[in-house]
Amino acid sequence: MAAPEMMTHGATGARIAATLREAILAGDYAPGERIRQDELAGQHGASRLPVRDALRILEAEGLVTLVANAGAWVSRISMAECQEMYRMRERLEPLLLGLNIPLLSAAQIEDLARLADAMEGTDDVERFLELDRDFHLSCLEAAQTTVLGETVSSLWNRTQHYRRAATRLFYADGDRSVHHDHQLLVGAIRRRDVEEAERVLAGHIRRSRLGLANHPEVFEPS
Repeated sequence: MAAPEMMTHGATGARIAATLREAILAGDYAPGERIRQDELAGQHGASRLPVRDALRILEAEGLVTLVANAGAWVSRISMAECQEMYRMRERLEPLLLGLNIPLLSAAQIEDLARLADAMEGTDDVERFLELDRDFHLSCLEAAQTTVLGETVSSLWNRTQHYRRAATRLFYADGDRSVHHDHQLLVGAIRRRDVEEAERVLAGHIRRSRLGLANHPEVFEPS
């Protein structure tokens, strides 16, 4: 294959991967759901080659499982795997937040406050998830890291479906603690209190982990 053609396939594969990643994180595909490569190629007006490239990209991210001579499925994780990933987040995400706090501008902190208020004011789970992701990840983007930022982002993506399930549970129970955590976190960041912000964030993640541990049905095939 000529170099220009390889570059074209690579760009198309990256574009397909970005679209499919977004669809998986939005819940358009459920864990364990088969990904039809022919359908994906047709949707993007592409051949199977860039589709396979896209699936390999998402396999490396842990979002897709490829089985030789069988096909591709949205990755599913067990409760034990989810608990381990949340424990990793409990340790790593506060560390990353601490590196970011001195670098956040006053305007960025006010944006965080607005996001926290918007989350508290919505009863729509999908809107909450969108705002929550913006809130947490925008706290973590200022510091330049070689491994830590990418690792935290991967953990977020791989547990997204289960975070959606946890959010539905706390909405159903009328639990407001998540909003309290967000407001406490904004206050600590405003004061540039790294130790307090790390403590609040670790507890926030831990609460989600313990909540999911009480609901094994979330991890059962739908």
